[in-house]
Amino acid sequence: MISLAEAPRTTDALRAFRSTIRAFVQTEFEPHQDRWREQRFPDPDAWTKAGAVGMLLSDVPAEYGGGGGTFVHETVVVEELTRAGVPLHSFIHDNVAHYILAYGSEAQKRNWLPRMARGELVGAIAMSEPTAGSDLQGIRTTARRDGDHYVISGSKMFITNGWHAGLVCLVVKTDPKATGPKAISLIMVETRDLPGYRVGRPLEKVGMHAQDTCELFFDNVRVPASNLLGPAEGRGGFQIMEKMNYERLAIGVAAVATAERAVAVTTKYVKERRAFGNALIDFQNTRFKLAECKTEAHIARVFLNDCVERFIAGQLDTFTAAMAKYWLTDCECRIVDQCLQFHGGYGFMADYPIARMWTDSRVHRIYAGSNEILKEMIASSL
Repeated sequence: MISLAEAPRTTDALRAFRSTIRAFVQTEFEPHQDRWREQRFPDPDAWTKAGAVGMLLSDVPAEYGGGGGTFVHETVVVEELTRAGVPLHSFIHDNVAHYILAYGSEAQKRNWLPRMARGELVGAIAMSEPTAGSDLQGIRTTARRDGDHYVISGSKMFITNGWHAGLVCLVVKTDPKATGPKAISLIMVETRDLPGYRVGRPLEKVGMHAQDTCELFFDNVRVPASNLLGPAEGRGGFQIMEKMNYERLAIGVAAVATAERAVAVTTKYVKERRAFGNALIDFQNTRFKLAECKTEAHIARVFLNDCVERFIAGQLDTFTAAMAKYWLTDCECRIVDQCLQFHGGYGFMADYPIARMWTDSRVHRIYAGSNEILKEMIASSL
């Protein structure tokens, strides 16, 4: 499979970037995966190490501490983490940076982005709540203006990077009487030693065990009013709609990389595994099913590459981004499930890579807007 960063227009600098990231992930992250899975979160210094090697904010301008690249650099990072089986959600962290880059004041950019690039501040986006997921109009977390501060009360659920989060892009209601997107605002919350802020223990998930996912609690938390993202209240819903393309496309990158890895791992396995005196690859059913998987993965890669190029050119519309996230993750799960089947009983063993791909990939169809919600969005364009 040819990734976008391996296409003919790839520069020597981009190839060098991939080599650096691959070597770093293999040396600094891969050996610790079992321990990270047991403790349910990566080591705190994983983020500062990632920052030091240039993995974080690779597509943010250098003047704010980033790598000065494009979304192609982001795809390299996501692909290399995925192919190594490391479920560190750096793209969530980087997505927070792009909210700041797009809507933040110059002071906010210079305050937060360089520290995020170094991994000193870990970014998280807090949208979902115990009673509100894809329907953000149902959130109950509020931010009440009190002089030069906002007083925030409520809780957030299923927050990726929640355990280590030092900077939370928080979705709140600033006008409980308003309806629709105008009721919602985004407020940046620096969490260190913040009175009233509390993180619940990492949630026990079906997969993504090495990635911290937590509930966050806000009990009359006071943050400066200057932490509001954007020039005025009531812009949060529109800001989210404009920036979801980034997260959805990054999930699509992870989906395709997982599908390609599943095909590669399974092809190797069926060539080595024998049944009834023959290698599994010698059975026509095995060859045909793997041929289908490889073809689907290739189609997914071509679709993804087109979306990435359009995104970089500023031409990727919301509906196509929704199509990409929905179709690529559905495709990923079909391929991984079929590949697990070829592993037989070993495929159900947690220490086999295919089993981890199977459990880790399932959430891709749920977060950043469930695939059913995305189909509704796509249908609205008909």
